[in-house]
Amino acid sequence: MHQIPRRRFLGQCCAAVGTTGLLSALGQLRLVGAMAGDALPSRAAAVPADFKALVCLYLQGGNDATNVLVPTDSSSYATYAKARADLALTQSSLLPITPRTFSDGRSYGLHASVPGFQSLFGSGKLAVLANVGTLVAPITLADYNAGRKRPPQLFSHSDQTIQWQSSIPDRPFETGWGGRLADLLDAMNSSNQVSMSITLNGVNSFQLGNRVAQFAIGSGGTPNLLMGPDSPVGVRGQLYNAHRATLIAPGTNAHAVAFAGITKKALDDNTTAGAALAAAPALTTTFPTTSTAASLKMVARLISVASTLGLKRQVFFVQLGGFDLHGAQAEGHGPLLAELSGAMKAFYDATVELGVANQVTTFTASDFGRTYVPNSGGTDHGWGNHQFIMGGAVQGGDIYGTMPSLAVNGPDDTGRGRWIPSTSVDEYNATLATWFGVGASSLSTVLPNIGRFARPNLGFV
Repeated sequence: MHQIPRRRFLGQCCAAVGTTGLLSALGQLRLVGAMAGDALPSRAAAVPADFKALVCLYLQGGNDATNVLVPTDSSSYATYAKARADLALTQSSLLPITPRTFSDGRSYGLHASVPGFQSLFGSGKLAVLANVGTLVAPITLADYNAGRKRPPQLFSHSDQTIQWQSSIPDRPFETGWGGRLADLLDAMNSSNQVSMSITLNGVNSFQLGNRVAQFAIGSGGTPNLLMGPDSPVGVRGQLYNAHRATLIAPGTNAHAVAFAGITKKALDDNTTAGAALAAAPALTTTFPTTSTAASLKMVARLISVASTLGLKRQVFFVQLGGFDLHGAQAEGHGPLLAELSGAMKAFYDATVELGVANQVTTFTASDFGRTYVPNSGGTDHGWGNHQFIMGGAVQGGDIYGTMPSLAVNGPDDTGRGRWIPSTSVDEYNATLATWFGVGASSLSTVLPNIGRFARPNLGFV
């Protein structure tokens, strides 16, 4: 069994400070106190000019992006409609887009449920990366059929999620590439009052590092974790102080000392973040009333207080689940895409409001694509998939990479339309990491396999 180092184990236990996960780990303590509300009317410090944030938006379950970006020219659409059968979108419903430079002889449109994507693409703030996936090394169909160079456990949710989030498919999991990124660049921050790695969806593999722990927060703000208010007033304040003292008592053995230190840091981070958010100005951007939009609104608020927290770099994780649509996909996929598109468009607008649109890049990731050939009402687990990148620094309005042929049993198909990725997750992540500030000499620290691929910068940002 793969052993987890004590430090990392304790970091995982205490990462979920803003969720009930920590309460369970500390003995099912009763959460007391209301969530922090929307911001109070005072002004947060301006975000510095050299600030940058990466926002990973993970589409859990495997998004069927071949029904998000669809060929619209007559010949290609006919091929698409035949292969997709009852899942084919009507040609007239597709939202037209015009890529700036990309051309493969086909025209494309977007699913009717993503008008926010169409608007962002048209204004040059959204790019599409075509047919990206987990790779050990560049691979051909002949390699695949001969059993060579295949990432282990293809088509498995848990394995492919870890491989996407670690960017090291051919080794046992230890850290995520977002965690390694934070470990490398944390020294750029002037303070460690609150971790630069912030998750809105609990502990995840992407942000697991060796030094920088994940800080978890809810979309409503920081909860009061202990038995009393964060103020030593009255009986409840006495309970708070007594409870805190018990939790951070160092004890006599190494595990107890480490646990007490990490717990103290988690509680201090929670108090610091709560105070900063309470002093932040209210956002005027209107967000949809969805869970993803609420999470991204909290990300925007946390970005607005980055200077207060002494942070010049932030890495965020937000997850939207429900994409494992083996059945009823025609009914289920559209609402998920509408939630995604609406939340991302509102978040981009909020970064404009905050004056940080060029300093925040949001990118999607997902377990894998789906089979082009459907089953009865849904799709099965695939491989290569399209991803979406958004932000003011993004060279948007274009498609990057190479689209698969879309021919079932064709040169890119391992079976039933499971496309061999033409771009590796490593190349995708390396492009993001380079924008974030990782130099060429340090890129292999974050992405150890990047030297196996020809394009460490895909040029979309």
